[in-house]
Amino acid sequence: MSDGIVIIPTYNEIENIEPIIRAVLSLDTAFDVLIVDDNSPDGTAQKVRELQQEYAGKLFLEVRAGKSGLGTAYVHGFKWAISRKYEYIFEMDADFSHNPNDLVRLYDACKKGADMAIGSRYVTGVNVVNWPLSRVLMSYYASAYVRTITGMTIRDATAGFICYKRKVLESVNLDRIKFVGYAFQIEMKYRAYANGFNITEVPIIFTDRTMGESKMSGAIFKEAIFGVISLRMKKMLNRL
Repeated sequence: MSDGIVIIPTYNEIENIEPIIRAVLSLDTAFDVLIVDDNSPDGTAQKVRELQQEYAGKLFLEVRAGKSGLGTAYVHGFKWAISRKYEYIFEMDADFSHNPNDLVRLYDACKKGADMAIGSRYVTGVNVVNWPLSRVLMSYYASAYVRTITGMTIRDATAGFICYKRKVLESVNLDRIKFVGYAFQIEMKYRAYANGFNITEVPIIFTDRTMGESKMSGAIFKEAIFGVISLRMKKMLNRL
């Protein structure tokens, strides 16, 4: 068993699932992969089952009853990974917006002392490919808003490409994590920050998906805007 596992939530990712699994499992650094699928009607989970025959002991699958959101999928995966004593636990998208080669750079950052390594689009400027300007600005200024409200210095607060040491996730009451999209990503970083963990940002180039459909919505963005205020208030009241 590898000491690192890459958690990839999926819903209708049939175009991407086989290529992303093969890309991760072909890296020189050995990682295991856990797919958390929300009962995709397009056959994503079945494709994973087929690939498990080839990658026995390296590729794992958890299928949930239905579409329940990104945040709960990751919490499900975190609990699964913690119970199996993985030391390094990753978040990564299925659609190649996160380059699998950068997993090694996040892993190395944690091996060298970081407790949480973030694949950051904004730590060295703006490194985003194929996004419309409106979405780049929304994402960039959302992170600025988060820094203002929370006091965190993280440049890419909504990033979803992350390596955690297991102790970071063990310090969080995962049953209290309720946010779904951007707000979930912000909450996980804020809880790690509030608990005094060493957080570093590793510059990456983020490339928007070329296959499949984006899961971004106005409701997810609204959740992030108001969720940040909620998190800050809870911290001030010692209820985080």
